[in-house]
Amino acid sequence: MKQLLLVFLGGGLGSVARFAVTKLVVYKQLNLIWGTLAVNVIGSLLIGLILGYTLKTTGLNQNTVLLLATGFCGGFTTFSTFAYENQGLLRTGDYTTLLLYTIGSFVLGILAVFLGLWLVKSLS
Repeated sequence: MKQLLLVFLGGGLGSVARFAVTKLVVYKQLNLIWGTLAVNVIGSLLIGLILGYTLKTTGLNQNTVLLLATGFCGGFTTFSTFAYENQGLLRTGDYTTLLLYTIGSFVLGILAVFLGLWLVKSLS
């Protein structure tokens, strides 16, 4: 039960953080998809840092990983929104943005995870 509550709390905090970042990007007159891209890349970096630190040390216990990686990062990142936005771009025929957005999300997300892992390894 404690683990479920930790995931619930982390997910709620991650969702609020996602909302705030997306609103900030949209407030700056950018398209909503760039807010989603930002949180997916930031979330990928965060999970790389969290899990990289966990693998390198014994500093984070299982409950903390559940709170931060499963909960917060799970609530913060927005893959379901990403998929929805891609179908919208397909539906409207905006293939250039679809291609840039999809490839950019995957490549930058994966690179951000590697960066997080590398940063933890390098700074220890």
